[in-house]
Amino acid sequence: MATQHIITGSGRKDGGKGASRRLRRSGQIPAIVYGGHQDPQNVQVDHNQILLASQHEWFYSAILDLDVDGNAQKVILRDMQRHPYKQLIMHLDFQRISENEAIRVRVPLHFLNQEKSVAGKTSGVVVTHELNEVEISCLPKDLPEFIEVDLSGLQIGQIVHLSELKLPAGVEIPELKLGKEHDVALVVAKHAREEVESNEAAPAEVPAAKQPGDKK
Repeated sequence: MATQHIITGSGRKDGGKGASRRLRRSGQIPAIVYGGHQDPQNVQVDHNQILLASQHEWFYSAILDLDVDGNAQKVILRDMQRHPYKQLIMHLDFQRISENEAIRVRVPLHFLNQEKSVAGKTSGVVVTHELNEVEISCLPKDLPEFIEVDLSGLQIGQIVHLSELKLPAGVEIPELKLGKEHDVALVVAKHAREEVESNEAAPAEVPAAKQPGDKK
């Protein structure tokens, strides 16, 4: 059973930059809720509540229960604006979801058992994770908070591609429908010396010698 994540807030009527600044000074974050075949709604949420939630992976990929003045609605986070250098969240965008409509969400990848694999146990082998998250499409009821990637069988020289992910029932990766060139690498295991050799093989740029008559 999926964990319930509750965010509490309240409606707001005042708009504009001045009102938003006043909200932030009072410890609130201006936010908007849109979608779900309803009108957009301006809301405000407690900054400390969101700052704490933002430190967890689920905040960015799970379905949230947004309680606005006692009216709960299912949403996902679509955008979060942070201050460029202060530990301050400036604005949030939430999208309502409908039970019978597919949603596209980026979910994190959890890499498991790498240390048990042949590649993971071999000295001098570098295992790189090319992606840390992937965009999926599914109905809200099928949304996973993360997808596991079991690397227990990873061999030296192996490349694990996007199409090799074991997806939960009802979940698909839209990018794979765009062609084979979109079946990108997730994990690459190769000897460290291969990377050094490939870098050494790249020819250095040498300026062309000036020919007689060339202008300075």
